[in-house]
Amino acid sequence: MEQTNYSERGVRRVLEQLGERRFDRIFFVACGGSSALMYPSAYLVDTRSRTLAAEYLNSNEFIYRAPARLDERAVVILCSQEGKTPETVEAARFARAKGAAVLTIAMREGTPLEAAGEGFVLYGHYETCPMKDTSYGVMYMLTAGLIDRQEGAGLLEGMVRALEALDPVVQRAKQDWQPRAMEFAQGCRDARVLYSLASGCDYSQAYVLCNCYMMEMQWINAIPIHAGEFFHGPFEIIEEDSPVILLLGRDETRFLEERALAFCKKFTQKLFVIDAAEIDFGAVEPAYEGFMAVLALNNICRLYSKAIAGVRGHSLDLRRYMHLMDY
Repeated sequence: MEQTNYSERGVRRVLEQLGERRFDRIFFVACGGSSALMYPSAYLVDTRSRTLAAEYLNSNEFIYRAPARLDERAVVILCSQEGKTPETVEAARFARAKGAAVLTIAMREGTPLEAAGEGFVLYGHYETCPMKDTSYGVMYMLTAGLIDRQEGAGLLEGMVRALEALDPVVQRAKQDWQPRAMEFAQGCRDARVLYSLASGCDYSQAYVLCNCYMMEMQWINAIPIHAGEFFHGPFEIIEEDSPVILLLGRDETRFLEERALAFCKKFTQKLFVIDAAEIDFGAVEPAYEGFMAVLALNNICRLYSKAIAGVRGHSLDLRRYMHLMDY
């Protein structure tokens, strides 16, 4: 494998393999963090495509729900980091049996997931590869390419330019937010529960922060709350000492996050704000800032998880159940 542009080449190869097939919907199917990284691409379809509809489903539910419109007019994209998540592999086989185009992405080649699909794209480890070659980058390029092949929107080329311009942006953001990550870690080291709020593309990062970094990796009760749902019940739980991590992005739904921010400023003293508006996106074109902000927020959230793991002395790799038993 060459060390540069392998993901972009993989995306373009898969798009070519689809030939003249036309589609009317894309199913985004995965579990856990792999599912969350697909959420912004579903948003991309919803907001930028006139011919494709997006469906976003957990791998196991995808099989049991058995969508009636899963047929030869559908594309199913599935992701598993190691390429062997049983539910996701089975979902790929299920979709292929229904006649759908089945595309898979993973960080490993030669996996059961790759074998179950008909087109595969390799992505790299987030700590060692450019933003374009991360799982988020691959999903953005693949989704943009699927829209382009039917609509000629030029999204793929724009997405490639944005991803290539993002690396220095993310590096600066990580440096700028390191002190605030430590403030969060010190302020929440003994927290019994915490909340994270976001909307639009950014909700994926509230999910990852709570479900993956805090619950899975730190055993801290953590709840991701959609900013649009916050005022329909969950805001009643907020008290003066309630830890809240509020994410603000750059997409069309930012108002929802700002509204939640205004409330939280009044009612909790433990508010930690990660605002993409404070980030200089440099050469990233404005049309793509909302999508690139997700990757910046993702890297900052990783900083927060590493910081709290350090002050608590609880390794991010420690597990009680995952991969240690049958379940």
